[in-house]
Amino acid sequence: MQRNLILVIFVVIIALVMVNILHRDDNYNLKLEELKHNYALKAVPSVNHSKLPALQKEFKTPQEVTEACLSCHTETHKEVMASSHWNWERASYVEGRGISSVGKKNVMNNFCIGTNSNEQSCAKCHIGYGMTSSQFDFNNARNVDCMVCHDNSEEYLKGASMAGYPDRTVNLENVARSVGSPRKSNCGSCHSFGGGGNNVKHGDLDVALNSCSRDVDVHMGANGMNMECIACHTAKNHKIIGKLYSVSSDNTDRATCEQCHTSTPHLREVLNRHGSRVSCQACHIPQYAKVNSTKMSWKWSDAGKLKDGKPYEEEDSLGNHNYMSIKGSFVWERNVKPDYMWFNGTADHYLLGDTIQSIPVKMNTLNGSYSDRHSKIIPVKIHVGDQIYDKVYNRLVQPKLYGDAEGDSAFWKDFNWEKAVAAGMKTSGLKYSGQYGFVETVMYWPVNHMVSPKEQSVSCAECHTRDNGRLAKLTGFYLPGRDRNVVQDSIGIWAFFLTLAAVMGHALIRIFVLIRRNKYEKQIINYDDDKPSE
Repeated sequence: MQRNLILVIFVVIIALVMVNILHRDDNYNLKLEELKHNYALKAVPSVNHSKLPALQKEFKTPQEVTEACLSCHTETHKEVMASSHWNWERASYVEGRGISSVGKKNVMNNFCIGTNSNEQSCAKCHIGYGMTSSQFDFNNARNVDCMVCHDNSEEYLKGASMAGYPDRTVNLENVARSVGSPRKSNCGSCHSFGGGGNNVKHGDLDVALNSCSRDVDVHMGANGMNMECIACHTAKNHKIIGKLYSVSSDNTDRATCEQCHTSTPHLREVLNRHGSRVSCQACHIPQYAKVNSTKMSWKWSDAGKLKDGKPYEEEDSLGNHNYMSIKGSFVWERNVKPDYMWFNGTADHYLLGDTIQSIPVKMNTLNGSYSDRHSKIIPVKIHVGDQIYDKVYNRLVQPKLYGDAEGDSAFWKDFNWEKAVAAGMKTSGLKYSGQYGFVETVMYWPVNHMVSPKEQSVSCAECHTRDNGRLAKLTGFYLPGRDRNVVQDSIGIWAFFLTLAAVMGHALIRIFVLIRRNKYEKQIINYDDDKPSE
């Protein structure tokens, strides 16, 4: 009897342990299914622009297309002209600077450096026409480019170094009659080509997203939800949410995963608790640059080399430029594992005219720390390099890079840093000492796209490990499984064994009491059997 009882208790304990080990949560997430249903329903346009009388004409200039658009959308230009896409700046509060205007007009980077004196080339990514210099008229509604965002014909293309005008091959009539809601190709025509080529800057914005599989991005994948950019980057009066951390400073109008998925998207509560200090992207974007390479390093100090007096280029086996006379040498990578940082949504930037405070020069600073309760761990691309600076005034300088012809002081034509810097700083309205050098710089690019399917997300062991974990460089806090703390580890170990001892002790006491009870009851039965009958 005793042996059978002990065997039953043992089997029950083993069964309970195995249930916990082999248990799998229900994978049917109703909230996720509802989201899939909502985004599977594609909006049907209520207007067919190809039938509108205002568009049934020949257009000689893109400004005439804008005028035709405004004949119906009479006030829309005011919304566009109030946006950062048009003004290349926005007023915001920056820690240590107060209220200031920040944007492409004055923020510097360690790719093509800046827009000052290079507007005619940089304006390829401006939603306007005719930006040849800093004297561009930002109040002229005729120069608003409606087609760059609303062309659905896939034909529209900005011309190279044409001050924002469309390429001469563009059929304006066909494009004007094919407008609609912005598509991935519209957004990507600028955002995918930042830094002078596809996927150069961000690493997670690639023309491949226009038609990719869900392994590249679960949201944009053609065999998945096939979502457009505006599904997340919604807009009201042409004010689009979702800012670029390289040029934006405050934590307003951000596009976040929680907007759709809420703060409790998982069926397992332990994963939802991670969301208070870990961003969704940190787990769901295990790598970026999945299709095409991204630039990880740019050394301007190597620029200017010539062969037989002429500029030249060198490429790697994938077609990426290893060297360009006009820009210097590069390092590219593909399928890159992100770095990780604490980030609270606010940032600071190196503005044209700032004094260098430390080396490497931080082109942008992502604010945040473990002690800041508003901070979360995010994945980032870190881009390093060197660029030209003024040795006397101790500040980065803005060289004139683009020029139409030789002799205009533009580096890309004359390959003379002295003349290029003097011309660029004069246009920028800043003094130049005449002495230049090159200084190391670093820039941080948060990774938000190329979200992998959940089956490919970062596993627990990739972070909670002592051996080369993803968060190995992110110190200053205790991470279970990675860090050693004698007191805390000892408490945990003792708590585990004491709990185990308590459970086993309780079980043994129950078994002992049960055995004693059975023995006592057996003695009573035997006593009753031995008692003489009356």
